[in-house]
Amino acid sequence: MNSFILAARPKTLPAAIVPVWMGCVLTYDITGVWDMGLAIFTLMGAVFIQIGTNFFNDAIDADKGADTDARLGPIRATASGRLSRRTVYLSAIISLLLASVCGYFLIEARGWPILVMGVASLYFAYGYTGGPLPLAYKGLGEVFVILFFGLVAVNGTVYVQTGEWYREALYMGVAIGCLSAVLISVNNLRDVDEDRGNGKNTLAVKCGRGNAINLVRIMTATPYVIAIFMDDFGWKMLAFFPPFALGLFIINRICSELPGPRYNKYLAFAALQLILFATAVTLVVIL
Repeated sequence: MNSFILAARPKTLPAAIVPVWMGCVLTYDITGVWDMGLAIFTLMGAVFIQIGTNFFNDAIDADKGADTDARLGPIRATASGRLSRRTVYLSAIISLLLASVCGYFLIEARGWPILVMGVASLYFAYGYTGGPLPLAYKGLGEVFVILFFGLVAVNGTVYVQTGEWYREALYMGVAIGCLSAVLISVNNLRDVDEDRGNGKNTLAVKCGRGNAINLVRIMTATPYVIAIFMDDFGWKMLAFFPPFALGLFIINRICSELPGPRYNKYLAFAALQLILFATAVTLVVIL
């Protein structure tokens, strides 16, 4: 069981949970109500897609030799031999089937737009590291996360809840997508030397460490700029100080330190920043 948990990578799940959370908060802010049943199916679908993506990532990276003994990050279940490739691939497929079951109820509620988003999400759960255009190997990991874990997830959640598209959801999708993509960037900065040697052309490999850090700066700042211009929050903007301060700390440390095991801590801090930002938005809406 521990090996399955390792391959599922539970520490990445905030990237699946927060967009649905924010979509529900926006729905409540806009309409004054939200549907818990639809929220649960949306959340479960997003989590199963995230877990399926992680299983595929674990197995495919092992197949391609991208996870080696030189790895600075957590142990990978397939590459370490804890689970067979067949078992991990099967686990990925089962996760996506469970996501599809959840998606069925959402399609019943809102129709073809959910089907389109769902099919695309299911494909890229595999296509992130596999298929003819593996996004993670082409320097498109951050773009993928902003698009699917930001724009698609937040807008999709609001659409499931309301049957309408809202400009506010577009803005919040960009904000959440950027903070989620910071996780990918820190991860790729940590693994840049290993990835370069294994032909995994992440953005950090293609553009260099300096440009990758500049991207982290931009993706960290963007959500707070969006928060300022979405509404006149006044003193309530103080709620955003903790995640912003944490974001600045992460930038400071990755600028000061070369890639090493300590980056695993900064990766966890990036996930915490995402959660704190979502908490701040929730507090602002409640207040």
